[in-house]
Amino acid sequence: MTALALETLVIGGGCFWCVEAPLKELRGVHAIEPGYAGGETPDPTYEQVCTGRTGHAEVVRVTFDPTEISCADLLRIFFVMHDPTTLNRQGNDVGTQYRSAIYWQGAEQEKTAFAVRDEMDKSGVWSNPIVTEIAPLAHFWPAEDYHRDYFARNPGNPFCSAVIPPKIAKMRRLFRDRLVTAAS
Repeated sequence: MTALALETLVIGGGCFWCVEAPLKELRGVHAIEPGYAGGETPDPTYEQVCTGRTGHAEVVRVTFDPTEISCADLLRIFFVMHDPTTLNRQGNDVGTQYRSAIYWQGAEQEKTAFAVRDEMDKSGVWSNPIVTEIAPLAHFWPAEDYHRDYFARNPGNPFCSAVIPPKIAKMRRLFRDRLVTAAS
């Protein structure tokens, strides 16, 4: 039996709870881990990142099977599931920690990230230019354990119940054929 050749991609689209919950429904996604990247503070805490002074963005590390979902397709979905045209904010969440970001690992991911960004910018999905940061991944710092599967474990949280269900509904509507429950 051959082991799966899984890949990882680190992306940030605002609050990591809002990125994790919809992407978990995609076929080919094996794991999603919330964390922090793009800053200078080593091993930051959630409280430190929330100040906006660490330089880190809230991100998720997505582990996926490229034979089921390509990095390019994962990025296309990412660009539709959040607003990549707002600098340092998503909705009411404002600050550099909420920036849209792709932290690539290796030349192929770098090339793919820029190509998909340019494709999405030209597609007309968004009326304003995409401002997503695209940079090499220097380090991924895992978030505290209580952030994992946060929405699934805290559906009554007022922020979660207001913001995340519309994102999940959008995922299910636009990418039905990509969902774990979709007929193969």
